[in-house]
Amino acid sequence: MKEVRFSKPFTQQEAIPDSGIARALDILKTGRLHRYNLLPDEVGDAAALEMEYAKWQEVDYCVACTSGGYAIQLALRICGVKPGDKVLANAYTLAPVPGAIHNVGGVPILVDIDDNYHIDCNDLAVKALESGAKYLLLSYMRGHIPDMDKLLTVCNTHDICLIEDCAHTMGAKWRGVRSGNFGKVAAFSTQTYKHMNSGEGGFLTTNDPELAARAVVSSGSYMLYGRHGAIPAEDVFQKVRLHAPNYSGRMDHMRAAILRAQLPGLENNLARWNQLYDRLHAHLSAMIGVMIPTRKQDEFYVGSSIQFRAEGLAASMIPDFVAGCAKRGVELKWFGDDEPKAFTSRYDSWRYIDDIPVLPTTLRVLEKTLDMRVPLTFSVDDCDVIATIIDDELSRLRVN
Repeated sequence: MKEVRFSKPFTQQEAIPDSGIARALDILKTGRLHRYNLLPDEVGDAAALEMEYAKWQEVDYCVACTSGGYAIQLALRICGVKPGDKVLANAYTLAPVPGAIHNVGGVPILVDIDDNYHIDCNDLAVKALESGAKYLLLSYMRGHIPDMDKLLTVCNTHDICLIEDCAHTMGAKWRGVRSGNFGKVAAFSTQTYKHMNSGEGGFLTTNDPELAARAVVSSGSYMLYGRHGAIPAEDVFQKVRLHAPNYSGRMDHMRAAILRAQLPGLENNLARWNQLYDRLHAHLSAMIGVMIPTRKQDEFYVGSSIQFRAEGLAASMIPDFVAGCAKRGVELKWFGDDEPKAFTSRYDSWRYIDDIPVLPTTLRVLEKTLDMRVPLTFSVDDCDVIATIIDDELSRLRVN
C-alpha cells in the first residue's frame, strides 16, 4: 500500500489582496514611504490604518509599529517599567517576550503554566507576593486564553498592571471581550505568520489617553504626532511631548497599505482558521496516546496553530516522531527539546535571565508538546491527510 504524503508547505501564506498590491504600487510611485511624508491635508495610509484598526479592536487609541516585539517594548516603557523592575510573565511563550522585558531593563519573573497551556493563576499569585512585581506581561501563547476572571482578580489583589501580548490572539475573545481589551495596554503582531501579514509590523492599543500620547511620541513622531490616526486630544500631548523619548519604531505607508487591504477580510479568515483547527482537533482528540486541551466555552479562539501532547510516546521517541512526520511532509515543532530550534525554544534556554526557576508543570507539559501551523492555504481535506500521517507515525512508534 502506497504511503500517504503531504506536499503543501507549512509556511506559505495567502497572497496580499489585489487592492493592497495596487495601493502599494501607487505609494512606490510617489516615493513617499515615510509615514509623515504627506501632501497637505493628506491622511496617509499609516494614520488611516490606525483609525480602522482601533475601530475594529473596539478601543480608543492605536499606534502602528515596526513589529509586535517593538509594540511590547513600547507598552512596557509607557506603563512605567524601569531598569531593575520585576515583570511577571508566563514561561510558555516565545523568545521575543522575555527579550522585550530585557530590552527595557526589566527582570523577568517566570510563572508556571497549567496542563492546558494557560498561565497558572495560583503560581502567579505566589510569584507576585514573593517578588513584589507590579507588572504582568501576559502572553496568549499560541492563542490560548486563560480564565481572565481569575487572572484579573489576581492582578487587582496585588495591584498589578496588566500588559497583553496578543500576537497569537488577534480577533480572539473571552466572554465576548476581545483579547487586548483587558489590561492597560496591548501589543499585536502583523509578522508574516500572524493573522494579518505585513512581513513585520504590529500595533499598540490602549484606552488610556496619556499612555496613548506617550506611545505616539515614543514611536518616533517627533512633533508630528497630529498626523497619527487614533490619538487623544492636543492637551494630552502638551503634557507628555517633551518628556517621552523617541525610540523610532513607527510603521511606514507600504506596510500600512497592505494591512488595510487585509483588515476587511479578517473576520472571515478567523472563521476559516477555526474550520481547519476544529477538523484537526477532532482527529487528534480521537487518537490513542494524544492529549489535546478542550477549549473553554467562554473562549472564542483563533486556530491559526494547534498544539497537542504525544503522551503515548516516551520523550526519547519524540525526535523520531517529528522526523517521521517531516519525511512525509508534515512539519511539527517540539517544545520539549533541550536545544532551541528555529522559532521554538523552552524557557530554560534563555540564559541571559538570572536565576532561571524550575517550573515543574511547564517542563512536564512541554516535554511532549508538538506545535503545528495551520495556514489558510490548507483545506479541510488537507487536514484529514495531515491527521492520517500523524496517526500513522504515532502508531509506528508505539508498535516499535
